[in-house]
Amino acid sequence: MATAAGTGTGPGSTGGADGRARTWARLAVACAAGAVAVLVSAYGSGGWLFLVAGLAGLALTGVGVWWALAHRGVARLVGALLALATPVAVLALFAATGLWVVAIGVISLWAAALASARACLRRLRQPYGMHAHRVARARRPVLIMNPRSGGGKVERFQLVERAEARGARVVLLDPDSDPDTGPDAETLARQAVAQGADLLGAAGGDGTLAIVAAVAAEHDLPFLVVSAGTRNHFAMDLGLDRTDPSTCLDALTNGVELRVDLGDVAGRPFVNTVSFGAYAHIVQNPEYRDAKTATALEHLPELLQGEAGPRLHAYAGGTRLDDPQALLVSNNPYARADPLGGGRRTRLDRGALGVIAVRVESAAQAAELALRGERAGAISVLTASRVTVHADADRIPVAVDGEALTLPVPVVCAVRPRVLRVRVPLHRPGATYVTPPVDWRRILRLALTPRTTAPGAD
Repeated sequence: MATAAGTGTGPGSTGGADGRARTWARLAVACAAGAVAVLVSAYGSGGWLFLVAGLAGLALTGVGVWWALAHRGVARLVGALLALATPVAVLALFAATGLWVVAIGVISLWAAALASARACLRRLRQPYGMHAHRVARARRPVLIMNPRSGGGKVERFQLVERAEARGARVVLLDPDSDPDTGPDAETLARQAVAQGADLLGAAGGDGTLAIVAAVAAEHDLPFLVVSAGTRNHFAMDLGLDRTDPSTCLDALTNGVELRVDLGDVAGRPFVNTVSFGAYAHIVQNPEYRDAKTATALEHLPELLQGEAGPRLHAYAGGTRLDDPQALLVSNNPYARADPLGGGRRTRLDRGALGVIAVRVESAAQAAELALRGERAGAISVLTASRVTVHADADRIPVAVDGEALTLPVPVVCAVRPRVLRVRVPLHRPGATYVTPPVDWRRILRLALTPRTTAPGAD
């Protein structure tokens, strides 16, 4: 029996939920208008100073961060001081001129406007894009677990015992085995298939997940994800619980199946991202694992100024990207250009790669980036079915799902649409609905919509 992964009130439906959405939209517009009114009313008494100081503070903070990352010595010290002191100076200016009342009013009203807008959109949210169907319980499931992943989550959450209680056979990666001669995740997965497994699963980091997933896709077997890694981006975008990986095991007894895409970089699978440029170069250093910040600060100046590392250029579809300092290719695009800061992919079955390229060459561009975010000219955001990366070197550093590699150029990234059958629990905390980003034109249109018209219709 087929069933959607989520049900609920859609954006074109009517009813009480739509009325509440309209109410929240009107409250959002009212709060936003109030913020503007406070700013305008205070204009003659220095309200303009609030706006100018706020924007200038953002720009100077961006400049300070750029100097701190792209230089050493005195310039780095000055940049760090500027990044830290500017916000303090702006606040002190507000206090000295009496504008702190205006600042609190504007910030409070704008925060209320954003909260109301999100509450509105939560009531108009679309059912989760990836549809699932009920499936029969696997008879011979095999789960491969990495006991080192996530600081020992396999042991801490008793994943072996809980998986076996649900009828699965568990194979542990040996943390003491020689990585060159001992069995790896791919070997163990292939052995499991040869022995008759009708489901493969993995508990570990995204690199381990990708390797086992590729074997499952090759044999058209369902694949079960256990969120036992450190960040678990793939699990998050599947809607799984990242705080308690044992809940993922419910898919063994009460599961549904999704069809999702699998990325490919130079013949190697990936489930999340492939990084080129500064980050890929930095993670090659052995000291990075134990001293991430210090290692990044040590190598970033030369990398950002083009004095170290190969120079890259890439083709994403019909677009050429020249000399990016950082290039990230993702298995399906992120909702916003912020995969490291909590961004997520709303779907994993679009058959497309997300591409984010960053090129900051000056303090002015850093200031623009601070003010405009992903709309700044220093960032390129696009989608493509294929990305080819060239360089002025024979081999380049690449980070595949966070793992450091070096690959021969050109490096080709592609996507294999819907080749992976992912088995997930019927009830997933993050997968019921997808809330779209705040769109003020839509909020205003909804606020002005009469009750007789289906709200949210576009």
